[in-house]
Amino acid sequence: MEKSSLKKLINTAAGRVPADLCIKNAKVINVFDRSIFETNIYISDGYIAGFGGYNFPEAKEVFDAKGSYIAPGLIDAHVHIESSHLSPAEFSRLVVPHGTTTVIADPHEICNVCGLDGLDYMLKASENLALNVFIQFPSCVPATPFENSGATLGAMEIASRINNPRILALGEFMNYVGVCNASEDVLEKIMIAKLYGKSFDGHGSSLHGTILDAYIAAGAMNDHECTTAEEALERIKKGMYVMLREGTACRDVVNLLPAVNENNFHMCMFCTDDRQPASIVKDGHIDNNVRLAIKNGLNPLIAISMATLNAAKCYGLKDRGVVAPGRLADLILFDDLKKFNVKKVWTAGKLVSDEGKYLSSDVHVKPEKVSGKMNVKNFSRQRLALHLNSDKAKTIKITPYSIVTDNCVAKVLRDKDGFWIRNSDDVVKIAVVERHKGTGNVGLGLIQGFGLKGGAIALSIAHDSHNIIVAGDSDEDMELAVNCLVEMGGGLAICKGGKILEKLQHEIAGLMCDMPAFELAEKIGKMEAIARKELCIPDSVDPFMTLCFMALPVIPALKITDMGLFDVTKFKHVPVEADF
Repeated sequence: MEKSSLKKLINTAAGRVPADLCIKNAKVINVFDRSIFETNIYISDGYIAGFGGYNFPEAKEVFDAKGSYIAPGLIDAHVHIESSHLSPAEFSRLVVPHGTTTVIADPHEICNVCGLDGLDYMLKASENLALNVFIQFPSCVPATPFENSGATLGAMEIASRINNPRILALGEFMNYVGVCNASEDVLEKIMIAKLYGKSFDGHGSSLHGTILDAYIAAGAMNDHECTTAEEALERIKKGMYVMLREGTACRDVVNLLPAVNENNFHMCMFCTDDRQPASIVKDGHIDNNVRLAIKNGLNPLIAISMATLNAAKCYGLKDRGVVAPGRLADLILFDDLKKFNVKKVWTAGKLVSDEGKYLSSDVHVKPEKVSGKMNVKNFSRQRLALHLNSDKAKTIKITPYSIVTDNCVAKVLRDKDGFWIRNSDDVVKIAVVERHKGTGNVGLGLIQGFGLKGGAIALSIAHDSHNIIVAGDSDEDMELAVNCLVEMGGGLAICKGGKILEKLQHEIAGLMCDMPAFELAEKIGKMEAIARKELCIPDSVDPFMTLCFMALPVIPALKITDMGLFDVTKFKHVPVEADF
């Protein structure tokens, strides 16, 4: 803030000069002490000056809240914008009307494809939006050495960008094995961050006891991977912030609520992590987390505090997260504490959403260095043939509404040459095709519980290295789907009976597109309906979000990479055969 603005703010607070905006007759949610008070709010140059007094000069603009509630803008404590399939500008258009005014974004998806070019694109493309976007420097590119990604970001690369004031910390450290074993390359990354006074986000799925202690001691300040109340309580006890996540595939808010109480809620936040546009349109963003928590018994004032102040405190964002003098005028208006339907949104004192209508005009940045990222070599239908040396095979078993999988065993059929033949409606083939370095790698396995019948689904979105992932019961359809993505430069494809039923191009790194937000949400919704109707994907499984996480080799128990089937509990590749 410049001196002239500070002077104006002080004079506005004291009633010496008119405010730019006065929101009168408001019921303010005070997240400091979880109370509600009726007042006027005076705003100067995008900041809250104060609450006014007698004989204050009339503001240049006056809005009458008519007794509605005013709360701080909501903060998503951990999100991958790329998972919305949208450019940052269109992501802003989608989430701001739901009351989200700040997000902490980890762009490790695009950085796994494009390296520093991806980081620079996300920084530039998220400037000057109605949505405030802070960035985490991706800590694990690639996520593990057991897959091929499009880039490698080490300590040198971190040092080149970490001092940017919009980069708050290192992103989720999925390589908890490296952290807890004090690996040299990991320590170099952490020390670079510490040099600039920054820590790192946690990703400690299933960690507990002394291993969790080591992870926290290294600097992990939060975790969004808790799936049980017990996990959450252990982390809070040891000084970690815990995020209650409600994404599209991962829905943990209700499971974790029993861990939240009057004594520890100040250590709890909300996040979405990975959320499809159709989910945002239908159910909301962080406002959805808040509604779910309230519906399941949480005090509304605690829920709102978790969605605002707690995230701001965790990340040291001292200028937001509260309705108080000297803080940014990022505000939301709603009528009912329990229904929590956001009606109006201001960012920096400017009305940016009114009754769901987005009012901001954002600049879209051309993806000049992050498009056309498709380098597939030596791929053909023959590469999809799965040879087995046993009639028992390991399967990646899907857990409904989760990205955690089970390591199961199924009895399989083989032809006379030993190649897998489908013999169960519940088991189909899954493959990962390397798309960054032209290695020709094709990892093969079997997946259980996906429900697919009579076709194939392919994506160039496969966390976290984002090779092409495809599942199907027909090698011909799987080949067609993969080739469709190669020709488009990335995206989504559904095939059946040798025909492409639907496709969607993702021109930004094969991960995102600049299509208008609601048009994209409608398109993906249409594709989801096709996947369910034509390929029989059940309602308990998201056909795209679930599939794209089957390539993430840091979430238990069994996953697949371009190098083959991967046992996360053993942290190594394993044969598909169950008795080898």
